[in-house]
Amino acid sequence: MYGSASTHDLPTTATTGLENEDPILLAEFEARIARGEKIEPGDWMPALYRKQLTRMIEQHAHSEIIGSLPEGTWITRAPGFRRKMAQMAKVQDEVGHAQLLYSAAETLGKTREQMLIDLINGKSKYSNVFNYPTPTWADSNVISWLIDAGAIVNQLANAKGSYGPYCRALDRICAEEAFHLKYGHDAVVHMATGTPIQRAMMQAALNRWWPAIMTFFGPSDKMSVHTEILMRWKVKMASNDECRNQFLDMYVPKIWEIGLTLPDEKLAKNEETGRWEFTEPDWEDFKRVINGDGPCNAERIAVRRAAEENGAWVRRALLTPKTQYVRPLA
Repeated sequence: MYGSASTHDLPTTATTGLENEDPILLAEFEARIARGEKIEPGDWMPALYRKQLTRMIEQHAHSEIIGSLPEGTWITRAPGFRRKMAQMAKVQDEVGHAQLLYSAAETLGKTREQMLIDLINGKSKYSNVFNYPTPTWADSNVISWLIDAGAIVNQLANAKGSYGPYCRALDRICAEEAFHLKYGHDAVVHMATGTPIQRAMMQAALNRWWPAIMTFFGPSDKMSVHTEILMRWKVKMASNDECRNQFLDMYVPKIWEIGLTLPDEKLAKNEETGRWEFTEPDWEDFKRVINGDGPCNAERIAVRRAAEENGAWVRRALLTPKTQYVRPLA
């Protein structure tokens, strides 16, 4: 659902970490990427490429797991049996996406168990947007439509990236996300064109989520020194600002079309530049929440920790003294 590269903990300059790499192997690696070839698990790759890809795919996998929680709480409360069934199927899909992504990340050498330990301990991050509450059914619908829409913008771009296992996982995930997007749009339109109370609930939820949506793609490009090398290696296929602008291009007109408004008086498209202008998001609040001080951070991690503890007996039962960890091939 939610893959946006996080560049925290990267070296302070874009080339730091490459000085110890074999220049011939590095040149061959970059030439392969320039030709559009896929890098596979057994191929040589720079340590910085492996490190950033591991972090990016791991974060994406965590986001699928954590992202299922705010929607999952509405399965039993969704209005009507059809909505309950659809919500349950969507949540099940998201958890399945996490399994695909954990497998892709494991091909880079980090075990799934260590990834989950790092998530629970706060070392690994996940998409910031899931640290906010969903007090109404309308909030869940905003996630189903607009958060998934933002995720698809990211994932369709990154599916054309350089690392084979991640691209193949994204191809499958994007096919399923297309159905999620239609489901979310239908749910939002249903409320926006319903009773005055439903419409007001939908508008209030959109107002609550819009600031988080605007930070979904990550900080502005001018705030990062790492974009150039990540895009050269096709770890990222589009910058944060490019993804944000594409999202606004695609979905702001759809929001306005159904009669909803957006809580930003500056939001408008500059027809000369083709870029959207908007109120700058509160990046200090973004940093505060991503570092664990959001309204739902503790709750989300507590649920994940409980799931790990409750399932520990299953993992112990499957293990034998001769069990060896096997890294996925692709």
